[in-house]
Amino acid sequence: MKTLNKNIAQKVERPIKIVQFGEGNFLRGFVDYMVDVANEKGYFDGNIAIVKPIPHGSLESFHNQDCNYTVLLRGQENGEKQVIKRIVTSVSEAVEPFSEYDRYVELAKLDSLRFIVSNTTEAGIVYDDSDRYELNPPKTYPGKLTKFLHDRFKHFNGDSSKGLVILPVELIDDNGVHLKDAVLKLSNLWGLGEDFIAWLNEACIFGSTLVDRIVTGFPKDEADELWNEFGYRDELLVTGEPFALWVIETDKPIEDELPLHKAGLQVVFTDNHKPYKQRKVRILNGAHTSFSLASYLAGNDYVGESMKDEDISSYIRKTIFDEIIPTINLPMEDLVAFADAVKDRFENPFIKHALLSISLNSVSKWRARCLPSLLDYVDKFSKLPNRLTFSLAALLQFYTGTEVGDGVLVGHRGDNTYEVKDNQEILEFFAAKSTGDIEQFVTECLASESFWGQDLTKVAGLKDTVLGYLKDIRAIGIRETIKKL
Repeated sequence: MKTLNKNIAQKVERPIKIVQFGEGNFLRGFVDYMVDVANEKGYFDGNIAIVKPIPHGSLESFHNQDCNYTVLLRGQENGEKQVIKRIVTSVSEAVEPFSEYDRYVELAKLDSLRFIVSNTTEAGIVYDDSDRYELNPPKTYPGKLTKFLHDRFKHFNGDSSKGLVILPVELIDDNGVHLKDAVLKLSNLWGLGEDFIAWLNEACIFGSTLVDRIVTGFPKDEADELWNEFGYRDELLVTGEPFALWVIETDKPIEDELPLHKAGLQVVFTDNHKPYKQRKVRILNGAHTSFSLASYLAGNDYVGESMKDEDISSYIRKTIFDEIIPTINLPMEDLVAFADAVKDRFENPFIKHALLSISLNSVSKWRARCLPSLLDYVDKFSKLPNRLTFSLAALLQFYTGTEVGDGVLVGHRGDNTYEVKDNQEILEFFAAKSTGDIEQFVTECLASESFWGQDLTKVAGLKDTVLGYLKDIRAIGIRETIKKL
């Protein structure tokens, strides 16, 4: 069987407009896919040069396949199965800066270059004062970016028209703000001059972004079957869900230069991405966190399985529409459409999302994803939201156990055990308190400011309601308690 190459892909060479730090599944199944669609539809006409940001690993598969690969998106929309297959040809080359430094530097000097995209993990955007300009390249991503931009600044003699738009997609709040801050600190540390710093501030745009798509990566168990179906071998095959959203916040308009939205892609350009983040965190992530522990204790193992469980699916829908959506300040039409898409994503038959994987660090997740909705609901309606309040009781039951090890607490579901994974201090608290006096347990847990950022016993009625739910869970079981809601 032939390996995918430029002839099979019918690759079209285009000018390089984007340098991308990162070659992983997410960028290839999200950004590079979007650029490929926009190229095909005639809205962009630009390709991507991938830069490998770390020395580990190999780009051999990219070189063997002329940087072409397949994206297979599978899911459902409005209850109907949806499968999209695309050979992505938007990547022109893949560069390893540690062994191909001269070619890497040449990318900074390209007249056609306009954008830089990155996904170097949350730990990638960090200011490290031990990084050095003299290294080829510097060790950190902000270090690499700073020197890359300085090389461009020098090559074009500070021409303000040669600034770049930097769009990090790392999953941290205000990622563009933090990246620019690190670049400016390194520029000062390395003494790169006031003219360069002025060019960074005036000619370059650092955007903050929000991204949303589940990219499941290489389908190891299905690869041979899919290659036979495609008629070629593809070591870079990426699978994911059809849903995608890219929210880009900049202080200057860039949508005419990056018109992905015109190609029918869900890309939003805004001067404030935070409402969209709130919508995602509260509806998508908040729903996950609010039902996953209860659903697991009720006997389910996966999200898709939960959606087929009438008790759980009803609980999820009422949590989202009755308790979460009323707390978000966005047009109702947008919120409902997003919630309906979330339902389709939860029901995706091609993705097996384990509830125990969602349960990791549930205390901090509940604090970030569910607590804001609960508190805003109380402020707005002067009463507790039943299901969000119940989800806190379900968390306390899920974390009930006495056997604790390094990073693991042993919980019990019927005759079976499961592992609760969280911060060691949290696990030791539950191991010591969860099987003791139930009222004291609930009181001390809710009063813990280190858990929730505040004393939740001061929220009117919350302690007594959580206590009542937890007593019911232990007396009649979690499913019967859910039915009583």
